[in-house]
Amino acid sequence: TKAAQKNWIGRSEGSEIKFSVGGYEPGIKVFTTRVDTIFGCTYVVVAPEHPLLKELGKAIKNIDEVEAYVAATKKKTDLDRMEAKEKSGVELKGIKTVNPFNGNSVSVYVADYVLGSYGTGAVMAVPAHDERDFEFAKKYNLQIKESIISNKGSKTECYTDDGQLVDSGEFTGKSSAEARELMMQWLEKNLQGSRKVNYKLRDWLISRQRYWGAPIPIIYCEKCGEVPVPEKDLPVLLPTDVDFKPTGESPLMLSKTFHEVICPVCGIKAKRESDTMDTFVCSSWYYLRYADNLNDQEFASQSALKQWLPVDVYLGGAEHTVLHLLYARFFTKALQKFGLVDFNEPFLKLRHQGTILAEDGTKMSKSKGNVVNPDVIVEQYGADALRIYEMFMGPLEDAKPWNTKGIVGITRFLEKAWKLATEKTLTDCEVGVGQCNCAPVGLPQLLHKTIKKVTEDIEEFRFNTAISQMMIFVNFASKFDSLPKPAVEKFLKILSPFAPHMAEELWSLIGNNESIFLQKWPEYNGALIRDELVNLVVQINGKVRETIEVEAGITEEAAQKIALEQEKIKPWLENKEIIKVIFVPDKLINIVVK
Repeated sequence: TKAAQKNWIGRSEGSEIKFSVGGYEPGIKVFTTRVDTIFGCTYVVVAPEHPLLKELGKAIKNIDEVEAYVAATKKKTDLDRMEAKEKSGVELKGIKTVNPFNGNSVSVYVADYVLGSYGTGAVMAVPAHDERDFEFAKKYNLQIKESIISNKGSKTECYTDDGQLVDSGEFTGKSSAEARELMMQWLEKNLQGSRKVNYKLRDWLISRQRYWGAPIPIIYCEKCGEVPVPEKDLPVLLPTDVDFKPTGESPLMLSKTFHEVICPVCGIKAKRESDTMDTFVCSSWYYLRYADNLNDQEFASQSALKQWLPVDVYLGGAEHTVLHLLYARFFTKALQKFGLVDFNEPFLKLRHQGTILAEDGTKMSKSKGNVVNPDVIVEQYGADALRIYEMFMGPLEDAKPWNTKGIVGITRFLEKAWKLATEKTLTDCEVGVGQCNCAPVGLPQLLHKTIKKVTEDIEEFRFNTAISQMMIFVNFASKFDSLPKPAVEKFLKILSPFAPHMAEELWSLIGNNESIFLQKWPEYNGALIRDELVNLVVQINGKVRETIEVEAGITEEAAQKIALEQEKIKPWLENKEIIKVIFVPDKLINIVVK
């Protein structure tokens, strides 16, 4: 999720370089992350929105052609322009620009694949080392000049990686990394450019012409202009006298009590802003309000925030990655900066759930007629069976096709579990070490192993493997005519989050008066489940740094957690990013960092 957000924000470090243009003092400023390729620049491209087109209109010999192209571009969205498979553009005939490094004069084009809203609205085109520029140059038969070669000596039509500079003046022979720094220094020394950081992220247009949303607290006065609603009148509440007829305008425009107001500055008649904020604005920080929702002095008291926030676990769809989740993080960081919260991340743990697909693996849709009606499933198999089957279908985050045969298997499991409490003789035998040995051989060990497994799997949202372990226990326990009642009770407790209705019913049937959901969660006895211990080698970048003793069969996730907690390992991870983890069960774990 953070990687997707990082790409969406699109932070890039590079250089802003001035290409001079005769008769146009500002010149053309281009932003590039690859200044090392500038000796291969054979033309410059400006966005249709670039001011140069108006400033030098009289000097552009084919201005009519250019203006027609710009007009056609205005009919396209930015997304259309970015996704267009075939690049298009028009040369600005009569206009030339100069490469500051070698003094070469190059042509200027206007093209819709360059956006005026990103960077400087202009790019230097290096077709030998940029695929987009290469396609454009091929289409318009433009020069392709190589300025970087592969360190391996391999040749490609368009080489886009770092390499060694060629035909690049005093920088020839330098590596790309070395050249970028030296060329940046040259630009700064000669006042031809500067270091620059750009972002792909655009401003968020939050206004909506809808009733439902937080009102924007602005009043428009003919005399005073835009006036903020006084703090004493906040919050602005939505009116109830609204007619929702489809007029094409915001419904709030039709509410006189809301729209027609008095200017708080001069006292004359004024109009209230009728747009409301995108509801994602509210969802960017609603979770903070849960901590203290009756507080009418602040969104939450500091004591309530310290008690309840940040959120321990957030479970939601991946479709919110670059909107709701991104801005929830932004709001939290902003509030921390203002001293209103003492944490900078809203959610400690985030998990995305997958979708349930139709039996043929396609997305369920009413139009396709392949939607599985849960009411029908509940009527036929019961709510608990449906609930458990959904959790048993596979890992939480995966998309999973529905299979009616699968719920039949779950029903059989629940029937077996029912019989443990209703058809077996229940004894008072305890199931702990050193206690009476009337329990079936192996049952205490398997029960406590199941408690441990289910407890850990619930914490990590591995519901499918928790259910698998409970199935193993039920199948084993079903072999015996009598079972210890405490063992059955412990099993019902761990079953209860998965099959709440049946677990509550059975809990009552075996003689318990208080709800099962008021009982303490069972703890496992480590002495009953201790497996053989093994020595696990811990490596950092392939070098042995520690050896730890762990249970045989430990999972990669558990092994990594233990390894990262070792004092001898921590120094090797300081200021490092974990790239990947290589795990050989019961033998070694290699943590690769950079």
